[in-house]
Amino acid sequence: MGHLENFHHQIIESDSDKKLVFLHGLMGSGSNWRAITPSFKDLFTILTFDQRGHGRSFQPADGYTPENYADDLKAILDELGWDKVHLVGHSMGGRNALNFAARFPDKVEKLVIEDIGPSIQKENAEKIAHLLSLVPTPFANKGAAREFFQSGKFEAQLPHNPNAKALGQYFYSNIRETDEGTADWRFSKPAIMASVHAGHERDRWQDVRNLKCPTLVMRGEFSQDLNKDDFQRYPRENERISTVEIAQSGHWVHFDQREAFIAELHRFFIG
Repeated sequence: MGHLENFHHQIIESDSDKKLVFLHGLMGSGSNWRAITPSFKDLFTILTFDQRGHGRSFQPADGYTPENYADDLKAILDELGWDKVHLVGHSMGGRNALNFAARFPDKVEKLVIEDIGPSIQKENAEKIAHLLSLVPTPFANKGAAREFFQSGKFEAQLPHNPNAKALGQYFYSNIRETDEGTADWRFSKPAIMASVHAGHERDRWQDVRNLKCPTLVMRGEFSQDLNKDDFQRYPRENERISTVEIAQSGHWVHFDQREAFIAELHRFFIG
């Protein structure tokens, strides 16, 4: 059994011999990129997949460090016979992509890190745990889940959060019907919390300094996940790094400002 069989994945074939991989963020899945990949399908053969503990991929009891995620990608690429890739990672996926590129520099042509910093942010674990606690899973059925989110019950618990509606939509997209007919998270909740804690056990600035490939760090103007200090520090730590801030965007740059996101990737990858 190959390692790739553990993962729900999609490969979009192309006549191009260039390869492009997208890594989703925490609580996400490979489908998060479905509005982005059509703009690159003529330029690259593309891989998207649900990372371990997420979506429809395998959900082991442990193994949720950036190194574990990066090792998964290495095994997948080896199995596919892909020697070198362009790599894009959002949020947690950006941290995993950073670790992969730092440890396996011969495998990455160009790297894009979307809205994540290398510094420790232990408060993130508390924030994620609190947000998940606001959703009374499991629901009796998918209809009950839909009513909870569409009625504004979730948003009402976050009265001062300008991203509450978008967050509610994102959470609802991660609710699935179970074999028992109830509705529960598509991802493994323990895996999510393990990923958050493991991602912030130590800072990742050494990974930044170890990068050997051209790298673009992208930040949303209103992001609360990649602070200004870290954003501006990136190129000081490694001269191979360039940065761009996308106006009128939060943490989900590829969702908030899709066309601008695509344009920046085209500019960086193709020139």
